[in-house]
Amino acid sequence: MKAIIIDDEKHVREGLLLLADWEKHAIHTILEAEDGDQAIELITAHRPEIIFTDMRMPRRDGISLLKWLYDSDLKSKTIVVSGYDDFEYMRNAIFYKSFDYILKPIEPDVLNETLDKAVKEWNDQARSRKSLVEDTQVMNEAKPLYWERLFSSLCEKEGISAEMVEKVEHEFGVNITKMQKTIALLPIKPIMMKSFQGDRDLAFFTLINICNELLRKQNDGVCFRNGNKEEELVILFWKDKNLAYLLEEIYTLIYQYSKVFMVMALGQKSKMVNEAYSSALEVYSKHSLLVEKKIVTHEDLEKGPMLHLLDHSNELKWAIRSGSMNQVREQLEEIFSLLDSRHTLSLEQVQVWEDQFEQLRNNWLKEYEIRRQDPFYQGLDYWREDGSFSFRKFKEEKTKEFQELVEMLSQSKYQKEKNNMQRIEEYLQQHYQEEINLQDIADRFYLSREYISRKFKQDYGATITDYVTGIRMDKARKLLANPYLKIYEVAYGVGYGNEKYFSKVFKKYTGHTPNEYRQKANI
Repeated sequence: MKAIIIDDEKHVREGLLLLADWEKHAIHTILEAEDGDQAIELITAHRPEIIFTDMRMPRRDGISLLKWLYDSDLKSKTIVVSGYDDFEYMRNAIFYKSFDYILKPIEPDVLNETLDKAVKEWNDQARSRKSLVEDTQVMNEAKPLYWERLFSSLCEKEGISAEMVEKVEHEFGVNITKMQKTIALLPIKPIMMKSFQGDRDLAFFTLINICNELLRKQNDGVCFRNGNKEEELVILFWKDKNLAYLLEEIYTLIYQYSKVFMVMALGQKSKMVNEAYSSALEVYSKHSLLVEKKIVTHEDLEKGPMLHLLDHSNELKWAIRSGSMNQVREQLEEIFSLLDSRHTLSLEQVQVWEDQFEQLRNNWLKEYEIRRQDPFYQGLDYWREDGSFSFRKFKEEKTKEFQELVEMLSQSKYQKEKNNMQRIEEYLQQHYQEEINLQDIADRFYLSREYISRKFKQDYGATITDYVTGIRMDKARKLLANPYLKIYEVAYGVGYGNEKYFSKVFKKYTGHTPNEYRQKANI
């Protein structure tokens, strides 16, 4: 906190410096001035919170200084210190809102009591001012959000309440119901991705400020973020006198800032905001992304059928089941060719593709019994560095999504097959003593005999029969190590009902008869 002592007598200034308890009130800087002119310079430069001033001074006296302080609307607390018990001085001190008036000679107790009250009042008012500033700041921050919600709701509703009309008129000075309105929509995604590193909020904040700064000059309209859509910037014009100029200027200003090419979709006029919005939305969603124009209107729309990915689901399914990405690419190229030659590549078409791809992917994952926790790759960057739409990049992004899916399904298929063979192998280990044939296993595991035969040998290097024989012979060797077991008991123990047949198989497998193996093992 700072204070200033204004008096033409040096000993008075020194007395105040000595008598006042500055440290108690955290006043760390104390300025001095000999007259009003010098005081004004110091007050302007340092803005002290506490001002002590004499009334009779050369050049500019205390009354003149008090008037200047009053006109300047400073928040400082002024304490008049005078040796003259004069009603005129007292009257002026009160009129110009000085905090207090004390007489010379100065009594320390009176001085410090007055100073204490002045500091306390200044602190109380400072807190109130801070609270008011914070409240105002919150209001200023909330105001754009309020108008965003109000205008976004008008884009959806058929009517506008009298209360809304009054609020708009109070804020913008226009009766919105009596005017023809036009809406232009701007896609935010290319600008957001190319100039704002994907920061959607920063992109909206910047572009809305650019647009509104221009629109406010002659109160031509308002720009806001559509709260009902993720990536839609709306410009509502309630005057059409300067419409062509404003659209050109907005385009130029945004391009100068972002160096990104964009297309503005301009709807038809209407007295209803929601009708003007619907008209602009139709242009926005259905115009060809490959048309290089700054502003597109209903005249630029091409009527044509929508391409549905679901219509090609069967072909895509078999290509994906093949596990060959080349087959999937070939199928996609056919679809891309149809899209390019027979359909309009619009934002609406892109959204239909994305929605139907997600539907197909979910169906295929369900069919393969896959539950994935990690997010999928989203191929959404269809834009060149200048912001224009690239069909080549669209194809690349969509192909990447299919490639991820093919790799996932192929891995799942491999894992599923591997798990099936593991389950069959476990079954053989547990039931080797029983009569096992390929058909029983096929029935048990709901797989074809041919598939089991081929896949099991591929994974374990042996047929089912040979693998079971191997298990039996390993078990038999362990049992033969027990001299108290008869050969026929060993044979029955590993699944053979005929001792001679067991001995024949054992010799073929080990090179020894069971008795020879036992004798050799017990040497």
